[in-house]
Formats: sequence, structure tokens, C-alpha cells
Amino acid sequence: MSTPANPLSAKLLVGTFMQDKDSFYGVSTQLEEQLGKIDIISPWFDFDYTDYYEKEMGKDLYRRIIVFKDLIDQENLAKIKINTNLLENRYKNNQCRKINIDPGYMLPSRFILATGKDYSHRIYIGNGIYADLTLIFKNGDFHTLDWTYPDYAARDMRDFLLKVRRKYLLDLAL
Repeated sequence: MSTPANPLSAKLLVGTFMQDKDSFYGVSTQLEEQLGKIDIISPWFDFDYTDYYEKEMGKDLYRRIIVFKDLIDQENLAKIKINTNLLENRYKNNQCRKINIDPGYMLPSRFILATGKDYSHRIYIGNGIYADLTLIFKNGDFHTLDWTYPDYAARDMRDFLLKVRRKYLLDLAL
């Protein structure tokens, strides 16, 4: 028999991508007001793995990840996703998003993203939101799964996430 235990607190990350890099600063300020102090901001990554967003957001998109200082309770991810969706809506122009905002969290063994889209490998976590197991950590590295988004599967992104994981493990030790 397993004994229920409280889960670890998680490191909150928020992925953003947009065409206009200047819009990042306003969004990051608003996210900091909602979610707390920013710990780490990634370098810019080209977001050129799909043309899925081209009609809505245009070409030449760029991704940046915001990592927050305070650890979160895992059960708060659905609420955070609802709030980031509201923030995305503030940046719409003619019903088209100008920025995409996707929160997730890191644990020592995995990286999870929140989504409103159901699929076989996603677990419902409430309020119309699902948890997507995006990467798993084993043998010293993050490993992709069949469904991992190509931008999160990229080596430069996984290297950044390894740095975040090291910082998160230090945070847990405090």
C-alpha cells in the first residue's frame, strides 16, 4: 500500500513566444506582478519549428523562458494557466494573439507544461487545463518523448533547462 505524501514544491517556468521582442518586457513585468520575483530569463531562441502559428502571429517568432524565484505548489498550475491565458488576451489584435504564454513547472525528474488541449498523454488537472509531460530527467540529462514539442526537444533549450534544474535543486536544499 502506498502512503499519501505531500508533493515537492515545483520551479515555475513560463514560456513565451512572439514576433515583436519589445513586447516581452511589458509581459514579463505583468507576469512578475502576478507570479512573483523573476529568478532567471533565458536567452532568445528562434521559434522556427512549425508554421502552425504563422497565420495568427506572423513569421519570425522568438521564444524566451521566464523562471520564477518562489517555488509553487503543483496543484496551482491550472490556475496559473488560466491567468496567463487572460494576459495573452490583453495582447490580442483583431482576435489574433501577439504573444503566446505557456506556464509549466520543473521537478527533479520531469518538466511539465500546462495546456488547454486534451490528448492521450495529458492528465486533466482542473479548470479545463491538462498537464503535458514534456521532458523526463534521467542519466544526467533531459530526454524527449514522442510528443515533446520540437522547440523543447532542441539541445539549446534542454541545456538551458539543465541550468534551471541545477538552480532548482539548490532552491530545494535551502
